Amino acid sequence: MAKNNFPPVSECIKSVKAGKIKPVYFLFGEDSYSVYKAVDEILKSTASLIFSDFDRMTYRGGEDNNLSDILGLASTFPFSSEKKLVFIKDFEKFRDKKGLVNYLKSPPEFTILVIINNGPVSSPSSEPFKSLILNDFIYEARELKGKSLVQWVISYVEECSCRISQDDAQMLVEIVGENRGLIQDQLEKIITYSSGKKEISRQDILYLAAEMKEYTIFDLLNAVGRKETADAFKFAYNLLEKGKGGVYIIFMLTKYFTTLSRMSELINQNMSYSSAAKALSIAEWTYKDYMNARKLYTDQQVNSAAEALLKADTIIKTTSADEKTVISVLLGEILSS
Repeated sequence: MAKNNFPPVSECIKSVKAGKIKPVYFLFGEDSYSVYKAVDEILKSTASLIFSDFDRMTYRGGEDNNLSDILGLASTFPFSSEKKLVFIKDFEKFRDKKGLVNYLKSPPEFTILVIINNGPVSSPSSEPFKSLILNDFIYEARELKGKSLVQWVISYVEECSCRISQDDAQMLVEIVGENRGLIQDQLEKIITYSSGKKEISRQDILYLAAEMKEYTIFDLLNAVGRKETADAFKFAYNLLEKGKGGVYIIFMLTKYFTTLSRMSELINQNMSYSSAAKALSIAEWTYKDYMNARKLYTDQQVNSAAEALLKADTIIKTTSADEKTVISVLLGEILSS
């Protein structure tokens, strides 16, 4: 195994579902969603082996707890079950972690030990991580980003016997954010709301956004494209309040105006909406909005917007300037041109 190239938690889930139960699972990383899914699968897959609540134990790391003492309890026979299930949470809080090494040399076959370490491991080349790697007991919970997260949305919806397009899955991520737990909650709401339908539509997602009383980046882009100044400021401030940073807003506006700058060439070629949208890497249903925006912005105004965006991006990344002020000045420069 290459340095720091740990198997993903998804492999752990797949193995457990197949009935291959290991004596030790060490789950770590930034993605609490996949850790939760792995723990849930371990609980379900071992339910028939554990008959008593006394054989399900949970401990937490901390200054008052001794890891060796906990592992000693994990090594005792089950109370009345075939197996015992021991959870150790907040492993990163233990001061002395090397006590796990001796346990890993010969883990009791009657115990299933699940260890959860929040965030990255401190030193993967040191113990006990070397022993965990050697025994294939360690799994990393990696956060999904970008296209991988969108693909996960599509796969999750398919598991629910429904469909969603890539463009609409991307829109959902933009509205909800990149927390998979929150995305799953919202997907369940949409599927319940649209019961009987076999496909989640853009209208379903926009209805969700209205229910959440939040504006999306698409609302902001459309307002800018239509030069609706009051709405553009309202949408931008809402996005900032909901945690969408200034860097993100500038990035999306830059992407928007880059697309506008390419519109004239495609319009002159008299391309179909679908072909032009594909060439621009945008959703086909948004192409008409881009065409209308391009009629409102001259070449000079598009160039001026690009200059304003570059300036705002530099300021927000290199100074401590207030994000709301930077975005306000940026929108003022774009919409007043």
